[in-house]
Amino acid sequence: MNPGDKRNYTQEDIKIARFAKALGHPARIAILRHLASLDTCRFTDISNELNLANSTVYQHLAELKRAGLIQGCIDPPKLQYCINYENWKLLRKHFKDFAEIKIVKYEKS
Repeated sequence: MNPGDKRNYTQEDIKIARFAKALGHPARIAILRHLASLDTCRFTDISNELNLANSTVYQHLAELKRAGLIQGCIDPPKLQYCINYENWKLLRKHFKDFAEIKIVKYEKS
């Protein structure tokens, strides 16, 4: 199997990898934790909560949005974000299923 050929991977595996990539930075985990505790949140509130530069927060939000874990809506002059509930449920299901894969225990002889 050629690792670069996505045709050989299931859609579930591709989705798990995309979610995992989006979760691959502690600032994104902090953003998700913060958003999970609220209905919606403004960009400036997220930036203030994390004490990071606006450009850095924007990049992290963009990665989470590309993965489908959050969604944003523009309510001029405010930009608000929230958890994408349907994809959050999907992430939980996929990660749970993945974590329950039975493994063969290797024992040294």
